[in-house]
Amino acid sequence: MGKLQEYKRFWFVVSLGVIALGLQFLAHQAGLAQLLVSALGICLALLMFVDMVKTLRSGKFGVDLLAITAVVATLAVGEYWAALIVLLMLTGGDALEDFAARRANSELQTLLDQSPQTAHVVEGETVTDVAVNTVTVGTRLLVKPGEVMPVDGTLITGPTTVNEASLTGEARPIEKAIGDTVMSGSINGEAAVYLRADQTAENSQYQNIVRLVKQAEAQPAKFVRMADRYAVPFTILAYIIAGIAWAISQTPVRFAEVLVVASPCPLILAAPIALISGMSRASRNGIIVKTGTTLEKLAQVKTVAFDKTGTITQGKLVVDQVVPQGSQSADRLLQLAASAEQHSSHVLAQSLVAANRLPLLTATNVTETTAQGVVATINGQQVRAGKAAFVTSESITKPDQTAVYVAVDDVYQGYVSFNDRVRPEAATTMTRLRQAGVAHLMMISGDRQPIAEQIAQEVGLDQVHAECLPAGKIAVLDQLAANQRPVAMVGDGINDAPSLATADVGIAMGAHGATAASESADAVVLKDDLTRVSTARVIAQDTMRFARQSVLIGIFICTGLMLIATTGIIPAIIGAVFQEVVDTVTILYALRARSDRSSLES
Repeated sequence: MGKLQEYKRFWFVVSLGVIALGLQFLAHQAGLAQLLVSALGICLALLMFVDMVKTLRSGKFGVDLLAITAVVATLAVGEYWAALIVLLMLTGGDALEDFAARRANSELQTLLDQSPQTAHVVEGETVTDVAVNTVTVGTRLLVKPGEVMPVDGTLITGPTTVNEASLTGEARPIEKAIGDTVMSGSINGEAAVYLRADQTAENSQYQNIVRLVKQAEAQPAKFVRMADRYAVPFTILAYIIAGIAWAISQTPVRFAEVLVVASPCPLILAAPIALISGMSRASRNGIIVKTGTTLEKLAQVKTVAFDKTGTITQGKLVVDQVVPQGSQSADRLLQLAASAEQHSSHVLAQSLVAANRLPLLTATNVTETTAQGVVATINGQQVRAGKAAFVTSESITKPDQTAVYVAVDDVYQGYVSFNDRVRPEAATTMTRLRQAGVAHLMMISGDRQPIAEQIAQEVGLDQVHAECLPAGKIAVLDQLAANQRPVAMVGDGINDAPSLATADVGIAMGAHGATAASESADAVVLKDDLTRVSTARVIAQDTMRFARQSVLIGIFICTGLMLIATTGIIPAIIGAVFQEVVDTVTILYALRARSDRSSLES
């Protein structure tokens, strides 16, 4: 039933309950009070029965069966006040579930509420306010102190500080200078800045996250199935105890007294509230979890597979070694390579320039051949830098890593090799995943076998699958043995999107990763921090533990009360009050899943 209908039912029961109390104790019309409560109970029992049938048709067990029986039984034996309390409990439980869900979901809602709506467009000396969805790439924008960055962009003026807490979970202000990129949704500091729009609002980071959040809200948790597994035997147990009590006592009153304390509210409310709380906790830690089912699977994962580039590594190639094999020194070789490549936009050219510590030399007659290399004249000498075949026809020794080879006047002089640096937190992440019960850690990479094996050994992985295209990554996941499943896949690139969708749980490194990867994943890490993967595992385990414990606490208390009720010492009306207490205890316990309590979350 919809939220509005739930509230209407609750307040309808409260209103008629007040009228019935007035009839009983003020007007002394006990018969009319009983008639009013009985009519109310029968109507709501019928509505609940219809809802239960719809639930059964969807393939789930209708846990309202006990509640319906309790209402009908108490009315049948004349315990109409107990029936009223049960009705208040059931309709109030729906309202309480909505309240708890909204409380647990507050961080996600805050994210939606802060969505940028307007932007200050600068044209010459004129500043015009426009709707943020009309901003085009290249537009010059003004962002005032304390305002939200409307789109992803590059700072034209600076410096300033930005708060990216709503995007990454990092509360510390980040320093930004001219030329730095800023993400939409981050909050500008105390200096007004000008910004060049790099993305439209629709394609900016903030709206990507908002889409993920809305997708999460649109896909309610399916974890009720766990509660249903408990509900079937619990319902049978309740009917057996109530039936035995009736048979021994020879009075249907005892049957009603037992069923009153057997309400399934702990099953109906506790598990979904725990899951929503866990999703909220994950969001607060910079992880968007799209469904409650994702948390359930993540808690059970036995294998975690990682892509290499941009996931275990930083995704930025830096100079590793300079290896002279001619007359040039190492410093001179790097200087020549950097000088020849200084005007190239290739990522390796930028790394060469960044690593060079000597003054760049003037390069003339520069010719760049796409995907091959650069030829330039430096100090009257022809310098070639690029792939081995582009530089020389000699048979030369090649390193395992990516390299730029250098020749001067057609004489081979050596090479500069590059490495993609391992994330400093990668080894710690693997250790924490093992501590959290993950048995198998593996890498599935498109890189060459020697490089992949070296990095896997450095961070502590069990298994390496290298030189895998997207289809090959899917094949590796599909071939995992049953005792290695469920499996989670962690990646960040467009080529990871198919394997993220194939895995039981796909986790995208979304801070700098491809949108396609984020959209195909079940969870997205918003902060550029691999340890958030192990944090997500711990949150999932905590959430499932609290969900199960809250359900079991409710079942055990209800079973104890049922056994006591068989003796006849708990009147139906008192039993109904006890059940309210049980509901409150289980719901409050489920809300514990919202609190950070793990040492991994730092």
